Amino acid sequence: MAGRIAVTATGPSMDAPMDERFGRCPCFVIVDVDATVVDPVENPCATQGHGAGIQAAKIMSDRGVSVVLTGRCGPNAADTLAAAGIDVVTGCSGSVREALNAYRAGNA
Repeated sequence: MAGRIAVTATGPSMDAPMDERFGRCPCFVIVDVDATVVDPVENPCATQGHGAGIQAAKIMSDRGVSVVLTGRCGPNAADTLAAAGIDVVTGCSGSVREALNAYRAGNA
């Protein structure tokens, strides 16, 4: 199981709806493996022109994330995340909490 899990979100809470976009989501909610630490991170790349996914992937690496839960992830961001040793789970939906629960249950 992952050490730190990042979920793409529309806001900074566990009950915020997920945002399906990786590079352009407004916020990442980063949770440690036992969900005792929640670290919401505003995504400064959300409004960036070109390369938002690559820059967001670097933020995930800098934050020690080992898994990203999202709806979709572009190929450049996916390559950057993979190079940093970060797993990406796409096709996630619901709230941040629901996505985390599904991942922990092996359903994501």
